[in-house]
Amino acid sequence: MSVFEVKEEFLLDQKPVKILSGAIHYFRIVPEYWEDCFYNLKAMGFNTVETYIPWNLHEPEEGVFDFSRGKDIVRFVRLAQEMGLMVILRPTPFICAEWEFGGLPAWLLRYKDMKVRTNTPLFLEKVDAYYRELFSRIKDLQVTQGGPVIMLQVENEYGSFGNDKDYLRAIRDIMVRYGAEVPLFTSDGSWDAALEAGNLVEDGVLATANFGSRSNENLDALERFYERKGLKWPLMSMEFWDGWFNRWREPVITRDAKDLAACVKELLPRASINLYMFIGGTNFGFYNGCSARGNTDLPQITSYNYDAVLTEWGQPTAKFYEIREVIRELFPDIPTGEPRDHERKAFPAARLTDKVSLSATVDRLAQRQDSAYPKTMEEAGPGYGYMLYRTHVTGFDDVMKVKAIQTSDRVHFYLNGVFQGVQYQEEIGTEIEMEFGRDNVLELLVENMGRVNYGYKLQAPTQSKGIRTGVMVDIHFESGWEQYALPLDHVEQVDFSGEWKADTPAFYRYEFEADEPADTFLDCSRLGKGAAFVNGVNLGRYWSEGPVCYLYIPAPLLKAGKNEIILFETEGVTAESLELKAAPVYREG
Repeated sequence: MSVFEVKEEFLLDQKPVKILSGAIHYFRIVPEYWEDCFYNLKAMGFNTVETYIPWNLHEPEEGVFDFSRGKDIVRFVRLAQEMGLMVILRPTPFICAEWEFGGLPAWLLRYKDMKVRTNTPLFLEKVDAYYRELFSRIKDLQVTQGGPVIMLQVENEYGSFGNDKDYLRAIRDIMVRYGAEVPLFTSDGSWDAALEAGNLVEDGVLATANFGSRSNENLDALERFYERKGLKWPLMSMEFWDGWFNRWREPVITRDAKDLAACVKELLPRASINLYMFIGGTNFGFYNGCSARGNTDLPQITSYNYDAVLTEWGQPTAKFYEIREVIRELFPDIPTGEPRDHERKAFPAARLTDKVSLSATVDRLAQRQDSAYPKTMEEAGPGYGYMLYRTHVTGFDDVMKVKAIQTSDRVHFYLNGVFQGVQYQEEIGTEIEMEFGRDNVLELLVENMGRVNYGYKLQAPTQSKGIRTGVMVDIHFESGWEQYALPLDHVEQVDFSGEWKADTPAFYRYEFEADEPADTFLDCSRLGKGAAFVNGVNLGRYWSEGPVCYLYIPAPLLKAGKNEIILFETEGVTAESLELKAAPVYREG
């Protein structure tokens, strides 16, 4: 058993310790690669690993908990301990992290009176139930119980959202009730208003700051904040941003390695550090988050490469070597080493073997739900992926106008199986003219492209996905709807014996041979938009809009011999083969 304390310095068993930490999100990396990440972190000279714990990953449906396989946070922490690393856990209800809804579960939106991140009985009741389960697993991982966990986070960047200290105390109290014993902390932007709104220092909760440059300037701000509170606590950047995330239709963001190293060198004589990120990883499945700029939502891409110290696929970058040199210079007694890497290779092209339109197999993938008016995604299912809406419309052999009212995020329209148009963002709600016969089938395929993960829109109605109000034909709302929730959790149930029609959302099955598994990259540059599955695992979304045109396939997802790729392609693009390359593919220009 050990004791970790926050005094004028960080103390571990009464000995001063500087925290040299790197962020590794277990949920963005296949578990077979966790050890290599830890090894490389130590090889750079660092002594601690930090990770968020996303609520929506572990409680995908209310009262249903999942800590299996790649969600096994206990295994992740114990492995870090075996590798000689300390651990910082951030089990806050909200994590941001460019993760879907900032880690909040979509099922919270089924409660019409729900106000997330507030001191309200309904929200705190749901947090309490989650923490009861979570802390039964992680409380024994604390240093006070012989584990490696030295600190736990109460809330994340709350000062950029609210200033309700009663809410912060309520979260703190739930954590303590279920076994939190190590020091607690908050992390916020380093400016005065954010630090003041998000802190609980009067209650003994450490305040830390998030920034990625101008180290002394930001540390000065944190130090002045402590002085105003009459405190002399150790300084720490809980998120020292070494890169940045990327969004669709925008250039890839990069940072010079020497510039980063200089900023790290400026910080370390005064403070402890958590590099965000040491390795970014991948937003597998439909878990990418979304930024908000004014009234515009800007979903993030599947790759969470982040221009981090290690690439998305675990390759050490120039940043690794530059920071290692800083550690060697400032702390010559800390052992460092050479990093590990993974083999990356191309494989023979994956050949198309089967195809089927969504409409021909949808009854195998989801149960039809009937209602007078459209249900939202959260009402009809888990709230991720897609939703197919269908209604029968009486026409008069004439043109009528159709519009979807309050719908998120992207909509395809089909009349009698024929594509009529697609709308996104500000286009949604505008009229589309369609030629109706006497008896008609109107279908809308709606995609949830990711809920916002930061800012005021966490409370906005737009975080409820699908059709929130209704669909108008002529000037009336159409009633009598069938709908199918399509999180695509079981693509193995797709029935490829059905009909395929051009220019409709469809599934495509491909096969390729791998003599021996290795990391590879699925080239998506000739595809439209959709999601890809390798041997049943959802790799995430692709979109020809870029900026990246690949999906990373870690070797552990492959097997020697025959492998299967299934695409769900929504734009009507058909490819007879798919290329598997040894390097990532980016959009030209």
